[in-house]
Amino acid sequence: MATLYFPVARIEGHARIVVDIIQGKVKSARFLAMEFRGFEQFVCGMNAGEMPVIVPRICGVCSTAHHIAAIKALEDAYGVSPPPLAEKIRHLLLLGQLIQNQATSLFFFTLPDILQKTSIFQGDAVQGEIAKRAMAVRKIGTELIGLAGGQFIHPIKAVVGGISTPVAREAAKEMFKKIQETLPVACELFDQYWDLARNIGDRAMDWGLEEPCYYMAAVDPADPTRSVETVRMQSLDGEEKFEFPASAYNEHLVFEELADSYAGKTSCNGLPIRANSLARINMTQTMGTEIADRYLEQFDKEFGRPAHHILLFDLCRGIELINGLERAAELLRSNLQTGELTTDFSIQDGTGYGMVEAPRGPLIHHYEIERGLIKKARFVIPTVHNNFAIEQALTSVAKKYVKDGMIEMELEDALGWVVRAFDPCIACATH
Repeated sequence: MATLYFPVARIEGHARIVVDIIQGKVKSARFLAMEFRGFEQFVCGMNAGEMPVIVPRICGVCSTAHHIAAIKALEDAYGVSPPPLAEKIRHLLLLGQLIQNQATSLFFFTLPDILQKTSIFQGDAVQGEIAKRAMAVRKIGTELIGLAGGQFIHPIKAVVGGISTPVAREAAKEMFKKIQETLPVACELFDQYWDLARNIGDRAMDWGLEEPCYYMAAVDPADPTRSVETVRMQSLDGEEKFEFPASAYNEHLVFEELADSYAGKTSCNGLPIRANSLARINMTQTMGTEIADRYLEQFDKEFGRPAHHILLFDLCRGIELINGLERAAELLRSNLQTGELTTDFSIQDGTGYGMVEAPRGPLIHHYEIERGLIKKARFVIPTVHNNFAIEQALTSVAKKYVKDGMIEMELEDALGWVVRAFDPCIACATH
């Protein structure tokens, strides 16, 4: 048996792809996490109330989702619900993360694949201009996180029972103006991306991979930027099979530890799961905003829904990026300054579940609290949900580039492209 090893660049964290070949044919391709974080272990014994400021350190990119998931887990354990104003500001905070993440993944991680470059920061003046505008779009996301969360990395303003401070009218007005200026730039960049994606032709358009799987999302089908309290599961034919609350994840998801990777993988009824942007778009009725709905209509015309092509994850991220900017503008025009910020509560022991639809899919925090301390913590991570589907896709694509013992030179690029389509976060996945 021959084994090929490929490091993966332009993802969050450190991972590699291992392709096993027997008698000239691909047996399997595996996606292995090469770093370990261990947060589930060292938070045990910590004061439960400190979790919202500890868990954002799991990942600098996903810190906002972890911050809110921790808050919601404690609120579930304490039996408290935040007031409407706090919910709106939390929504704005999560929109900031969505914008930041989708701009980063789309323009800095996957656009170089389409351009056949290693980075958008290398090349001619045209690419230089793309990089400059992409940085400006991403910056809006970080500024929104700072506005709603108190600081743009590891936010602090969400608290159990609500939010610590409101968003001042003048600050909201200034941010609204910035978004209005940035939105056409984001649309122009996304249009360029879509045109380039159409032109890649046979390089990737046979990567359909219409193999059995589930799509998974926990969003409002009329507003996919808004998390809901239940996970919905959709089959390959587009039929929604069932749904379940965060507290029932163990009844529906099977977790498998791997001997050679620090990240395991989950399955549902023995099938792979695809979370992330393509899952949300496949399960969405409407984006609920004018420009994003036009892009969704175009997506339907070109690809139909449910769509299954792996590289369509990226186009779905672009639709979500535009939708996020439009939704943020709507929120900033509302009153985020006056109203109740928090709800009173009493600290108590028990079990809490907090779920947030992160950019990569449903994120669940599960805490067991005893004497005010964390007795047990479980982080149910979107990348772990996707790992089975990632390996399924990698194996299928590897078979296209390894034939009769001959390995085509484009294999490494193709494998990396597939991984980046799923936008995995290894830092979050290894605990």
